[in-house]
Amino acid sequence: MNPGAESRTAYPDFEAARRRAVRGLRGRTLEIGAGRGANFADLDPAVDWVGLEPRPGARGPLARAAREAGFPGAVLTARAEDIPLPDHGVDNVLATRVLCSVDDLERALAEIARVLRPGGRLIAAEHVAAPAGSGAARLQRVLRPLTRRFQHGCDPTRDIARAIRESALVMVRVEEFALPVLGGLSLPSLLIEARRDG
Repeated sequence: MNPGAESRTAYPDFEAARRRAVRGLRGRTLEIGAGRGANFADLDPAVDWVGLEPRPGARGPLARAAREAGFPGAVLTARAEDIPLPDHGVDNVLATRVLCSVDDLERALAEIARVLRPGGRLIAAEHVAAPAGSGAARLQRVLRPLTRRFQHGCDPTRDIARAIRESALVMVRVEEFALPVLGGLSLPSLLIEARRDG
């Protein structure tokens, strides 16, 4: 376990923590890999939302879902590695189950740090690599070729927390969750809050 991290089990605990974190966002918020808008139900209505979605075909449905949810902000068709926003342009970046799928995690984190204002926050809810040598880590290695191919490039073996610690962001809080899967195995997920200093 990471020092200072809280550990819990069960998917409902993870979802409850994700919802709390999303509900706490205020100001201009960039959601990367916004997909179908699964976080709209938990966003404060006053949030100035901007969506980033790399799949061109998803832009129209996401924009419609955003308007219906009361978030008329822009939907940008771009990758997290090349965010078309100015430096220090947002108060928050929200990433839920997306950092596993970006092509270049380090570059995406550098872009997130660039667009965050000083003191701005990254909230990330992600599934991550299990401890080396564990049954869960072996399962993730077996599943990786399938998830990379069929789940939008998802790599379940990424150490996202380490990548954030090695980026220009400062880790503020990590909550750990062990989510049961097969035969008594549990796969780890994290809720991470990081901050841009300066």
